[in-house]
Amino acid sequence: MSSIPVYTFVAWSGTGKTTFLEKLVAELKARGLRVATIKHDAHDCFEVDKPGKDSWRMTQAGADIAVIMSDTHSAMMENRPVSLDAMIARIHDVDVILTEGYTPGPWPKIGIRRAATGKDFRFPAEECLAVISDTPVEAAVPTFALGDARSMADFLLADMKKRQG
Repeated sequence: MSSIPVYTFVAWSGTGKTTFLEKLVAELKARGLRVATIKHDAHDCFEVDKPGKDSWRMTQAGADIAVIMSDTHSAMMENRPVSLDAMIARIHDVDVILTEGYTPGPWPKIGIRRAATGKDFRFPAEECLAVISDTPVEAAVPTFALGDARSMADFLLADMKKRQG
C-alpha cells in the first residue's frame, strides 16, 4: 500500500468527474501540493502515441514497454496489463494521488452525482468518505456542492493530516 494518500472519485460517466478534478487539482496546486492523477479508461480506447512516430513503431514491433522522454516530459507506455496497485507504487515525490473512476480497491471513495444524468451515486453515500452533488444530499458523510473544489480541498487536507497521525 502506498504511503502517499490516495482518494478515488467515482461516478457514472457524464457526471462531471474530470471537470471537478480539474478544478480540485488546480486548487491543491495553488496551495503548494504536488498532485498525481490516474484516470481509468473504462472503454479501453485511449491512445497516447501517434501512429508512425518512433515510440509507436517500437510498440508495433512488440515492445512490452515503450518510453519517450524530453528534458521536460516523459511517458511510459506499457503494452501489458498493470494493476492500479502497481501503478500507485511507481508514483513518488507527490503529496496526494487522485484517481478517477476506479471503483474497486481499498482507497477512500468520493462519490459524485449530477441530477441531469438521472442516476444516483455509483455507491451508496454511506460507503463513501464524502459525496459531491448538485442537489441536496441527506447522508451521514460530509457533502459538498459540485462546483466547490475549495471546500473539497480543505476536507482532503484535513483528512490527510488525520491519517498521518
